[in-house]
Amino acid sequence: MTNKYLHWILFLLALILLLAIAVVESLVSGEIDIPFRELPAVLTEKSGIQYSVLSNIRIPRTLLAFSVGGALSLTGAILQGVYRNPLVEPYTLGISGGAALGVALAIVLGLHHTLGAIVLPLSGFAGSIATIFLVWFLSMNRGAVNINRMLLIGVMISFVASSAMMFLMSITTRENLHGIVFWMMGSVEEPNNALIQIALWTSLAGLIFSFFFARPLNALRLGQEKAQHLGINSRRTIRILFIIASVLTGMSVSIAGVIGFVGLIIPHIVKLITGPDYRVVLLGSFLGGSFFLIVSDILARTLIAPNELPIGVITGIAGGLVFIVVLARVGSKSKIH
Repeated sequence: MTNKYLHWILFLLALILLLAIAVVESLVSGEIDIPFRELPAVLTEKSGIQYSVLSNIRIPRTLLAFSVGGALSLTGAILQGVYRNPLVEPYTLGISGGAALGVALAIVLGLHHTLGAIVLPLSGFAGSIATIFLVWFLSMNRGAVNINRMLLIGVMISFVASSAMMFLMSITTRENLHGIVFWMMGSVEEPNNALIQIALWTSLAGLIFSFFFARPLNALRLGQEKAQHLGINSRRTIRILFIIASVLTGMSVSIAGVIGFVGLIIPHIVKLITGPDYRVVLLGSFLGGSFFLIVSDILARTLIAPNELPIGVITGIAGGLVFIVVLARVGSKSKIH
């Protein structure tokens, strides 16, 4: 038992160290290089072009990547525990499709020109919330929610939302089409500091609230009925966890766009290293997701500098390759044993 807790502590400390290194690298890397030794002086003097780059571009990007990466990975861990399905991720329930449809509709109607750029994340969040209520309402069966039915309905709503968005893209102007495609590829470049603070505090609050449900999530791994016998109120637990996961996903998608694979691959890697106990999986997934997205953002803005790649391209390629390698190794070990 002591060895298990020591293993958890060492793993989390290693993640924190990697995350700190990634944050520093994110601050010093870019078109304008800032030597690591000069970083403290730049931050304390608060003058010059280097400080302007840090305060206006790199620190906000790093904070948003930390928040969105942690939120998506945490959501993936929660939903995989609730549905007992390793392929469930934050976008499975159609939340991303609803958010994307909301943003596409706002762009096509030109609301971002008349009401300002803030209308795009607001439209995305409104679309995600509408999808959440629709999935929940359609999943109700005699006063109870069937999680398997919810999963199927979420997938179907995702397809419907994607088709509706494709319809909007086919009838709109080239300028609007470019805006929709750019938003769909994901980005952590957000000039609005209020939105960045909302993302940061929402993700941290989601982590704190979800941690109170670590033991119920461990019980739900055995199934709803067995969890009920262990004294867990399965219906209430699933309802609260679904709300937490939905808010985190809606926030992430509405501010940063569709960034795939973070909520799928990171919880898998954490579980392979630490085991399936949610007392460490939740925090490990949050830290791992933040680290992964910050590193992806560094690669996105340095690989073809001075141009920038969409961060969704980096997470999709890297996450897909890592997931294939992990599955191959797990499969080979299972055959050996």
